Amino acid sequence: MQLYLTTYGTFLHIKKGMFEVRIPGDDGPEKKKVPPQKVTTIVMDRGTSLTWEVVKTALQHNIDIVFTEGDGAPIGRVWHSKLGSTTRIRKRQLEASLNAESVEWIKQWIVQKIENQVDLLKTLKKHRKTKRPRIDETIEKLDGIINKVQRLEGETITDIDGTIRGLEGTAGRAYFKLLSELLVGKYQFQGRSSRPAEDAFNAFLNYAYGILYSRIERCVMIAGLDPYVGFLHRDDYNKTSFVFDFIEPYRPYADYAVFKLFSGKRVNQDHTREIKNGVGLTKPGKKMIVKAFVQHFDEETIRYRGKNQTRINAIQQDAHTVANKLIES
Repeated sequence: MQLYLTTYGTFLHIKKGMFEVRIPGDDGPEKKKVPPQKVTTIVMDRGTSLTWEVVKTALQHNIDIVFTEGDGAPIGRVWHSKLGSTTRIRKRQLEASLNAESVEWIKQWIVQKIENQVDLLKTLKKHRKTKRPRIDETIEKLDGIINKVQRLEGETITDIDGTIRGLEGTAGRAYFKLLSELLVGKYQFQGRSSRPAEDAFNAFLNYAYGILYSRIERCVMIAGLDPYVGFLHRDDYNKTSFVFDFIEPYRPYADYAVFKLFSGKRVNQDHTREIKNGVGLTKPGKKMIVKAFVQHFDEETIRYRGKNQTRINAIQQDAHTVANKLIES
């Protein structure tokens, strides 16, 4: 399980070999005990704290500690120092980044992303009869972009990077424009905006993407892949370029978790707040999206590769598949 510390003033320490979370409240602190064996990651938001003993226990149990900004974006993590796999995977990943292998991987991930966007729209279409022609119009446009991506060819990623970014951007604008139209008027938005968000929907979406990023980074590292050796995204200093490549197919999963909160009329004015030049989430808002994210990724199951499994397990499988294919080729 993921242990999220999102409430300002939350304190995590060790008591009798257990993690004990103390969450401040009007009637005194709320206490929650969790055995280390059940925790995979500790996620800390701004204003939370932990003890040295927590860090030691986390390292002993292979638990990574992720530090995030107030908008959910991860800024760093504490991870054990042992490599999770053979260095051959990392060597092959570097080689692939310099040849046509990277082209095929990026095409696959962008196609998968747009296909997942289409699947989300088809799900929404089932209960929106009056919107079906508009949804079908967007699906047809996305299908056309998928075909264009699949036809791209290049010896290195630089041969297609501009074109594939343009196609991905066109798909994203059409997709988010439709998502906005499917929301009630007060929650409709003018495209994607990040850090800061310009509206409530993007504020929730940015926080969900922040959680997703930390989860994807962990999947990549467990599979033995190097988070810093990207294919499409540039290898800038201290930038986990490969995580930004690998995350793309799974963004629509986070989109759906957020959309359900808004379409289900669960979001209200208490969940967001005005910040400098934008909109952020309040404590109740963060708590709501964390709960929805965990339910969608860790608890609900999907049919994937012939088995019923959670979305996060499916993503971990995909990461291992990339690593295996790299060393087999």
